[in-house]
Amino acid sequence: MKRAIVVLFTVLAGTALLAGAPALAEDVLSDIGKRGKLLVGMEAGYLPFEMRNKQGRMVGFDVDLMKAAARAMEVEVEFVNTAWDGIIPALLTRKFDLIASGMTITQSRNLKVNFADPYIIVGQTILLRNGLKGKVKSYRDLNAPRYRITSKLGTTGEQAVKRMIPRAKYLSFETEQEAVLEVINGRADGFVYDFPFNAIMATTKGKGKVVHLDEPFTFEPLAWAVRRGDPDFLNWLNNFMRQAKNDGTYARIYAKWFESDAWQKDIQ
Repeated sequence: MKRAIVVLFTVLAGTALLAGAPALAEDVLSDIGKRGKLLVGMEAGYLPFEMRNKQGRMVGFDVDLMKAAARAMEVEVEFVNTAWDGIIPALLTRKFDLIASGMTITQSRNLKVNFADPYIIVGQTILLRNGLKGKVKSYRDLNAPRYRITSKLGTTGEQAVKRMIPRAKYLSFETEQEAVLEVINGRADGFVYDFPFNAIMATTKGKGKVVHLDEPFTFEPLAWAVRRGDPDFLNWLNNFMRQAKNDGTYARIYAKWFESDAWQKDIQ
């Protein structure tokens, strides 16, 4: 009887431990190696991070960083264009290995995914219609019901408007291109979005039509997102970026996309 009780107790204890045990950690690095390909989720359209050139290929700052990462892994790379509002669900359902798409670290996103160390810091700035030049000097001046402010759905630009310019009338758009055109064409007063995108728009499509309030009024670290439960993949990504920032790789890629406008003539 004692033996039976001991066996029963052992079985029950083992079952309880299994029931309460965490799921086994992922091993994305092994999956990438077996596949021979790094799968990267991104949404084309965020200049200069990821966009399509005239030949239809994905190009940009994030694209070149991921190509460098794939070379370091000695695998190929494939970019999976994914709508922004579905990009985290697509990562979680294993449509790709990571998100590299100019994603800001936020606490709400961090509840769903893990982030590697930030690879660039940006912030929200404002493109104003020309008629407001000199009248509006900061985001605070736009906090009134008479102003129409645009941004892209589901972004930190949208969050910044709702949190910091709550009295203005907010208009949400599916893409940043649609949202900024509202201001360029005079149908809205201001467009709130990340500094790099706004800086490019102010000197290209918006040149002579908008005023760029180029002092960022938010702090936004951008980072690569991965599924939770894989510390080895996070460790690899962080070490890759540390190496890239100290061997000249990062500086070369940064200069190509942020210190030159040569790439703009080849964009759709």
